[in-house]
Amino acid sequence: MKVDLYTQTGEKKGQVELKKEFFEVSYNEDLIHQALIRQHANGRIAIAHTKTKAEVRGGGKKPFRQKGTGGARQGSKRNPHFKGGGVVFGPRNDRNFAVDMPKKQRRKALFSALSAKASNGQIIALENYEGEIKTKLFAKLIEKLPIERNVLVVIPEKNGVIQKSTENLANAKTIIVNYLNIADLQKYRKVLFLKDALTKMEKVFRSAIKA
Repeated sequence: MKVDLYTQTGEKKGQVELKKEFFEVSYNEDLIHQALIRQHANGRIAIAHTKTKAEVRGGGKKPFRQKGTGGARQGSKRNPHFKGGGVVFGPRNDRNFAVDMPKKQRRKALFSALSAKASNGQIIALENYEGEIKTKLFAKLIEKLPIERNVLVVIPEKNGVIQKSTENLANAKTIIVNYLNIADLQKYRKVLFLKDALTKMEKVFRSAIKA
């Protein structure tokens, strides 16, 4: 499969070949959904926290005498049914939301999502991008390219010019090819690969190809 290759000025230069191991994998919606759920769950941070009966303050003294009050006997004000008492089954900040998924399945889900993008014509390539750090310049480049809504820019390695130029763009995000993930592929409609990023994919995911 081939995709269009563009220059920094927004002109079409030709086409570049995509590796079939990454961009011609059969679509597996269930696997993609599973990988997306895993990524969101693993990124979840437990903030809400309640104290149990053993952790709340007070309760050392018996609230009132055992007999003669006409009410039920009580041993501590820390009991859950008292105001200010402990909470039963409340949220805890030590809860673990992590979801596991085999590495082979994660890779297959990623390649399946990339293949779906490729087959729908949502992947394009950029020969190179050089110059000063300027959000306006990169925004103009996006306008010249066939990008309808938003774009995920994939670079081979850290690039301050591109990363900082896209930092304040609401419709663009830059990511290093090593960190390609399901969530970003589902969020951004178009994927713009730097030509060198496509080459590096083979090195990064070499083990997945052999498997």
